[in-house]
Amino acid sequence: MDYQKLIRKRNIYQQGKYTIPELTISSYEQAFEIEYTHHSTAIEGNTLTLMETKLVLEDKISVGGKTLREIYEQVNHQKAFRYVKDCIAKQIPLDETIVKEIHAMLMENIIIGGVYRNVDVYISGAQHTPPSHNEMYRQVQDFYADLTWKGQQLNDIELAAWTHAEFVRIHPFADGNGRTSRLLMNYQLMSKGFVPISIAKENRLAYYETLDEYAVNKNLQPFADMIAELEEQQLDRYIAMMQ
Repeated sequence: MDYQKLIRKRNIYQQGKYTIPELTISSYEQAFEIEYTHHSTAIEGNTLTLMETKLVLEDKISVGGKTLREIYEQVNHQKAFRYVKDCIAKQIPLDETIVKEIHAMLMENIIIGGVYRNVDVYISGAQHTPPSHNEMYRQVQDFYADLTWKGQQLNDIELAAWTHAEFVRIHPFADGNGRTSRLLMNYQLMSKGFVPISIAKENRLAYYETLDEYAVNKNLQPFADMIAELEEQQLDRYIAMMQ
């Protein structure tokens, strides 16, 4: 990961983003929001296609043959992502209150959100087993306490990677940890002046393998490299729009 190159591109984007025509930026960000929602929910098993996601989120059209849960997952994800962007605009640092609010939005009309699990959980196919619910509570409090000093220890990309990987390793909620952690990752990126990224459902296997590598061996590098590559691609798209 060439972090300095990313910093240079971020600075070019920050200095030149106001030259991007308003229609261009709004249409791109709307398209990204739909794409991000589609992929983030599809990674967890949501069966709506990208076009069906557009119909639900943009055109407000119900899609036949889909469960209410799948529809709610998409509507909720859009709402939670907009909440994240709103918090970033207000320069609010990430904390437990925001994490619980994000989860509550994601789980609206599905289960009661924003409440930590009181049972043990297992992740199928993963080498890592999340901590028992008693141990989980201690670890999630450590996670919030570590957010600040990790920011001093890691670069911005590594901090976003660690925030996601550590949160999903702890698995504090009964459901929705993946979607929550991807929003937390983007929260950290956007708070440092980077742009949000989307992990494609087609890259699910490589994505899970890098998270497993962190959970089992505490090796963050493969996941940080994945985020850096996606971030560079997104920054290049924005820079190409500049006049």
